[in-house]
Parts: sequence; structure tokens; C-alpha cells
Amino acid sequence: MSDAQDAVIIGAGPTGLALAIALRQYGLGVTVVEKEPRTKREARASVVWQRALEVLRDLGCAHTFLANGIQLNRAEMYLRGRRMGEHRVRPSGTPYPRPLSIEQDSMEPLLVERLRELGTEVVWGTEAVAVRVHGHGAEVDVRGPGGTARTLACRWVVGCEGSHSIVRRTLGVPFEGERRENLQAVQINAEADWKYGHDRDTTRIFVEHRMCLIADPRPGGGYRFFCFLRDPDPGVTAPPGPDEMRDIVARCVHDPGLQLMPTEPPWADRARFHDRIAASLRVGRALLVGDSAHLWAPIGGHGLNTGLRGAHNLGWKLAAVHHGWARESLLDTYSAEQRRTAQEVMRDMRRNILELPAGTPTLAMMRIVGPAVLASDRMNRRGQAILSDFIRNHRTSDLSTDSGPRRGGGALRAGDRLPDLPVLQGGRRRSLHDLLSYDRWTLLVLPDDGDAVGPGLRRVVDRYAVPAEAFHVRPVPDGSAVLPGGSLLFVRPDGHVGLRAGAEDGAALDTYLGRWFTRR
Repeated sequence: MSDAQDAVIIGAGPTGLALAIALRQYGLGVTVVEKEPRTKREARASVVWQRALEVLRDLGCAHTFLANGIQLNRAEMYLRGRRMGEHRVRPSGTPYPRPLSIEQDSMEPLLVERLRELGTEVVWGTEAVAVRVHGHGAEVDVRGPGGTARTLACRWVVGCEGSHSIVRRTLGVPFEGERRENLQAVQINAEADWKYGHDRDTTRIFVEHRMCLIADPRPGGGYRFFCFLRDPDPGVTAPPGPDEMRDIVARCVHDPGLQLMPTEPPWADRARFHDRIAASLRVGRALLVGDSAHLWAPIGGHGLNTGLRGAHNLGWKLAAVHHGWARESLLDTYSAEQRRTAQEVMRDMRRNILELPAGTPTLAMMRIVGPAVLASDRMNRRGQAILSDFIRNHRTSDLSTDSGPRRGGGALRAGDRLPDLPVLQGGRRRSLHDLLSYDRWTLLVLPDDGDAVGPGLRRVVDRYAVPAEAFHVRPVPDGSAVLPGGSLLFVRPDGHVGLRAGAEDGAALDTYLGRWFTRR
């Protein structure tokens, strides 16, 4: 373990490991310290949504996740024992149309292995006990095995250590929010002898009075049974036993003869929740990612996914500032964008009546409109956009600039994630995502005529210390109207559009680059 590094990351959960991978891909020296002696042995988080799979692709490990998980295809909905319908989970515009069932104790070793490929090992059994931040960096006091003490000097320190973050507490950043009252979640991994079969690509959601049960197939066999219900006795803290979970599952699925056989190794948990978000995710040379920055009840399973997307957002920005390519104000856009994203997810999940324990009026409403909603293509597309996280955008960010002509309501805008669409480039049919890369910006020019990126635009980009590549593209004849013709799109390394301008508007491109990047 070196005494000085570019960045010290505290916490080797999925978000800390993802950020370390991102920074190593940009060539930063990184030390990751983790107080536990090894990766998690508990199952914990269990689903990776489509946008997070795109994140993992950029980090070079989506393929290993897919090889170790189960791709889910649909969700069946039941209301008080009666089937309401189903929800298909295959949005378009992505190479990863299906979410992935994979548990955290399987995720973390895959991320550790990817980090090892990049030449960095996690420093296990080492706890950060104090953090000091100053104008040009930070110092982290750590205590290793046997109580050995050491101080690590770094230019950047990032707290990824969870809700009791020592970085956040040291900085005095308020963790704003409150406890979620009268809500608990109980869960168990188990094989089920029940009447619903064993489709390996199907999630089942059972809505009952004051209870909602979700059954997700597991890669290791059986199901993750996860139930949100009211919390009449907060003093009960022990994980639920097999008998308690069997009674809960049997009641929700209306199968009194159901039997549960806990998996090996066993996993059961009882949790209560806070909805909280840090007042700022950046104070000088210190930053917060994942549960250190925000947390909420795991409705929709978006906590882990939002953390991965936060690491993805921060990694390229921190590297650009560290290498001197960009101004430090770029890091403030991470804090603003990620806080807004977390607030949106928190708000949407508070409205998720399918998973929240429902009372009699809600059940009556769902009985009347639920089948029609589930049968609606429009509502299915809306649900897919929310669950996949493709709906999340950075349109209000300071980093998003729209200076081109207004297009139709479905056209891309600055701040939107660029969907994976077929285009013509250099006379070949290409996928848009094949033109993108996490290690650079991408200039896409969609002129009304002509076949090459104008040399004037290339000269503008070359004035600045921004890694970028330019492509002239056209929508395929049968393609989507999402791509605005007569435009240029300057796409961030994380796949969001930074600038949308006219196809020959070099002045707009120059103004944008001059605001964020240093001249060569």
C-alpha cells in the first residue's frame, strides 16, 4: 500500500469498486481500503437494471455479470391471489434489453477481478479512522490488521463506505431526510414448492392487503422472496425465520400448502429504512458516492443501480479534472446531477403503489384499472423507461446546453441519454453505442447534406484538452426520429448529450468547450 496516491476510495462495495475501475481506466493511481476482510458473504442487492448494465459495459465487466446472472423477461402481477396481467421488461434502444438477477455476493468478486486486471488490489481488513481535507488533497488515517496505523496522502478522497460515512461526517455535510415510518421488509432465499411453477425468467409480484411480496428467480436456484409490509413492532430486529416467511409467502400467494426450503448458504433479513440525501456530494477534494450520498427504501431495487450510475458519472469527471483537461467546476456538476437523480428515484419509488403495502381503497382501485393498465402498450413503455432508468436525464444540469433549433417532442435534447440506434456511418450500418467510448467524448454530426465532419468543427475540438472523436452519421431510412437532423451532438463519456447545436455551429461548440475545458 503506497503512502501517496491520486485517489483513496473508502469502501469496497459495488460503488467503490466501480469508481476505482473507472479511475484506473483513466490511468489514476487508486487505493481502495475496506474494513471487512473480504467481499460480502451476504446476498444483499439482487437486480441490475438495464442502464446499470450499460455502466458495467463501460467498465469492462458486463459480460462477466451476464455469465453469472439470470436475464429476466417479464413480471407477472397478482392482486389478492388473482392474476392481473404481466409487464414485459424489454425496452428498445439498448444492447441490454433485460434486467439481470444477480446477488451482491456474486457481483463484488467480479468487480474485484476487473480491478485486479487493471493492476489494483483492494486493501482488505483496513479501516479509515480519520480524514483530513485541505486545499490540494487529503490525508486518510487507516488502521490495518493487528492495529497497525498508517496515513495515506492523496489528491482526492471518496467516501463509498455507506450510511455512516466517515467522509461525510468529517466534512460536516448534513444527511437530510427522515426515517420511513411503519414500513419494513423481510426477505429470504429459498426453494419453493408452490403452485406457480418455476419459470427462470419471470418475476412474480403479489399484492395483498397491507403486504406486497416479490419473488425473483436466483442464479443459484430458488427465489429471493422479498416482502414489504407494515411494521407494528419496530422492536423486532432479528431476521425472519423460515416459519415466519412461509406464513407470509403462503398468505400473499394464496397457497396454504406452500413449502419453503432455505438455500445454502442461508440468507434472511429484516430491514427498516431512512430516506436521506447528503446536502452536497462534493466539498473540495472530498466526494461522496452511493449509500454515503443517498439512501432510501429499496422499492424497485434502485439503490445499488443509482450508486453504480453515480460512480459512472463521477469517474470521468474526476479524471478530467485530475489530468488538467477540465476546470474543477466540472466536479460540481456531479454533485448537482447525482443529487437530482437520487431525488427523482426517491420520489418515483414513493409513488410505486405496486410494491408499497396497499390499503383497501388502493386495492379497490387496482382491481378496477390494473388489468387495463398492464395491457396498455403506452403504460408498459412508461414502466420500462422508469425501471430501466433510461428515463433519467440531466437536462437541467449546467453541463447540458441546447443551442440548436427546436425539434419534435420526441427528439433528443441536451442532457438525455443517447439511445443505441442504428445509423449510417462511413457508408456502413453501425450501432450508435459502438461509436461511443467511456474514455472520451464523442462528436456526432448529423448534417442535412454532406458526407464528412467539417474540418472547422475538428479544429474547434482540437483547441482544447478534451479527449474526443468525431463521426458523421445519418439515421437509417427505417430508423427513429429521435436523432435530430441538421444537428451536432457532443456526447459525454457516460453517454449523455452535453451539447446539442446546429450541424455547422462551431461557435456554439467553441463556447461550450471553453466553459468546461482548458486550452491545449
